[in-house]
Parts: sequence; structure tokens; C-alpha cells
Amino acid sequence: MIARATGQSVVMRRRLDNTLRFVAAVPLGYAVASLSGAALARVLPMARSEATVTGTLVALLLCALAAMYAYGARSGWRATWVLLLLGAVGGGITWMSITTAGRV
Repeated sequence: MIARATGQSVVMRRRLDNTLRFVAAVPLGYAVASLSGAALARVLPMARSEATVTGTLVALLLCALAAMYAYGARSGWRATWVLLLLGAVGGGITWMSITTAGRV
């Protein structure tokens, strides 16, 4: 006997997928943007003020790109995990630069 998806389970899967995409787009997109912008501001070889402005501008772009990716990814789970990984990379670079360089 072949199991078929009921209409209610399909609706629940779509709701879960949309919820995951929203979570990936808004809070994770902001986290990726802020951590990557901070990492970029710390590693750019220019004056602190210029590096901060450049990192902030790139972070604004990354926030928009993360939201677009979250809704364009194949699934909500994929969007969530990719943005979590990108946020971890940005956070790791920021953390390493703080521990080695010592300036905040």
C-alpha cells in the first residue's frame, strides 16, 4: 500500500518551510551581515574609520543578499544551515582578530 500525503500534512510542511525561511532571512541574515561586516572592518588595511564605514556598507548589502538567498534557496532547512555556516565564519574571523590583535 502506498502512503500518500494528506492535504493537512502538505500545508504543515509549507508552513514550516516558510517559517524557516523567515527565520533564516531576518535574524540569521542580520547576524551574518553584522558579523561579516565586523570581520571586514577589522581586517581591512585602512584607517579605522574608513574600514568601519566600508564594513557597514558591505554589511547592508549582505543583509539584503541573505534575505534574498533565504527565499530563493531550495528549502528552508538549506537556507538556515547555509546562513548559520556563514555567520559562524564571520564570527570566527571577528573572534580571531579580537584575540590576536587586541583592539576593539
